[in-house]
Amino acid sequence: MSGQIEIPQHLLPGDGRFGSGPTKVRSEALESLLSVGSRYLGTSHRRPAVKDVVGRIRSGLRSLYSLPDDYEVVLGVGGATAFWDVAVFGLIEERSEHLVFGEFSGKFASSVAKAPHLLSPLIVESQPGTHPQVVTDPSVDTYAFTHNETTTGVMMPIVRPGAPGIVVVDATSAAGAMPVDTGEFDVYYFSLQKAFGSEGGLWVALMSPAALRRVEMIAVSGRYVPPFLDMTAAIENSRKDQTVNTPALATLFLMAEQVDWMIERGGLAWSVGRAGENAAAVYGWAESVPYASPFVSEQAERSPVTATIDFVGVEALELAAVLRSNGIVDVEPYRKLGRNQLRIGMWPSIPIDDIEALIGSIDYVVSALDS
Repeated sequence: MSGQIEIPQHLLPGDGRFGSGPTKVRSEALESLLSVGSRYLGTSHRRPAVKDVVGRIRSGLRSLYSLPDDYEVVLGVGGATAFWDVAVFGLIEERSEHLVFGEFSGKFASSVAKAPHLLSPLIVESQPGTHPQVVTDPSVDTYAFTHNETTTGVMMPIVRPGAPGIVVVDATSAAGAMPVDTGEFDVYYFSLQKAFGSEGGLWVALMSPAALRRVEMIAVSGRYVPPFLDMTAAIENSRKDQTVNTPALATLFLMAEQVDWMIERGGLAWSVGRAGENAAAVYGWAESVPYASPFVSEQAERSPVTATIDFVGVEALELAAVLRSNGIVDVEPYRKLGRNQLRIGMWPSIPIDDIEALIGSIDYVVSALDS
């Protein structure tokens, strides 16, 4: 029965992609890539055509975040998962503290725990749907935070602890859509397949002078660092507007297009506002209907980019299957969380009209499943 439900055309969004990552890639960016593809794709990443794109990304992010002159924008190959290993070898001096409140924040802590050259990390954990509070410790030289936990839909403010040590922030699903004070972090790192509407496989890090000094100190300490994970090489190559290894050129181009697009519309303040408007619509709807509610109870901790919505009396997976059959995709729950919920991406690339159409489509399907 559920597979036969057809949502009326006038209720459907113009674009049905509401995934939490990889996310919607704007068609305008794809068209721009197509227009330069024969002159750009297949080019050496050491040549001007590619270096110009990397330069656009670096200068664009510096503008987007109003970075101080002594901060660096560094790029590397491998995505945020690779960056965790980069940090294991090139950023953590002896011991790190990790605030764990979901799958991805936990994975970084796990990588550190297995490193034989580091002390066991201090792990501060909280229940899904909440975030923990930092515990200052004199043995910690690196504090690892997560700005937005994509698996649970929880955000936490980034505030530097009142203790020595650098602050390293996983911003993969926050960057480009959530505000942050550059004075509160030393490394703000992310992949490109979330708010920046690109593809996976690359990482970017915004780095403070303290973080750059830490990298230099470790580099001269004699610690073995695998060449692929060498942060010093990543910094040196980024200053030349290139990456150490061959990057995915389409990914770089889509990122540059998205950064320019954000800046043209008002910068980070605009993209934060766009995501916030989408989030207000989704959470407001979930609180107004009897069969749905936000999973994150504390309003201040609800993610503005990834909403986790619990359902009562409705099978969320069945609902997601009907939506998918009608072209609305990737709203299934995060599998390991194990809840009867949908997970909805609300990125700056998604206009409010499509968010409202998604809400109307969900209401229509719920009504049809009840009949």
